[in-house]
Amino acid sequence: MYAVIKTGGKQYRVENGVYLKIEKLDAEDGATVEFDKVLLVSSDAGVKVGKPYIEGGKVTATVRSHGRHDKVKIVKFRRRKHHMKQAGHRQHYTEVLITGISAN
Repeated sequence: MYAVIKTGGKQYRVENGVYLKIEKLDAEDGATVEFDKVLLVSSDAGVKVGKPYIEGGKVTATVRSHGRHDKVKIVKFRRRKHHMKQAGHRQHYTEVLITGISAN
């Protein structure tokens, strides 16, 4: 059984027992969070697709940790103009463990 959820402006395919790094959430380690923006649920009975979300669909997860991704380098360079600008960015994330999928 799997589901497609939307959080942080992105869509993720999730299954029970899977660790997932998503956009940063305001929750403490060990807290339980629920995602109610469920776009699709697939099970043995078939596939349910929402318009745009499934009514009563819910995915529960436990917050495992918070962190930052690896650094992404940004380089702006103009050849023959003696111009180069560098910057870096590290995005915050929250790692969650998917504990349950339900679609009523």
